[in-house]
Amino acid sequence: MVKSSDVLLIIVAIIFPPAAAAFITGCSCDLLINILLTILGYIPGHIHAFWLIYKKMQAEERYGRGGFVYTGNGTYQPLYQNNGVAPAPPNYGATAPAP
Repeated sequence: MVKSSDVLLIIVAIIFPPAAAAFITGCSCDLLINILLTILGYIPGHIHAFWLIYKKMQAEERYGRGGFVYTGNGTYQPLYQNNGVAPAPPNYGATAPAP
């Protein structure tokens, strides 16, 4: 099912593909790839932006709206594990989490 936000992304991708890629991926390698593809040829930039939109729509169908996080290269991971609990924040080695 296509949502209004997806339609807006498609319109933005038609007008300026790097903007649509930035909305989906943020400042990432995919944005740089889309900028380069758009400079090399307008159509390759469109194809890449539409592919990113398609992958985002697949993640919304699989994990629900807002239930996923973009991990790069057109892949998504669930935000919550199977039991519905948010994953623990990363421990960067400074202190151990309280029991």
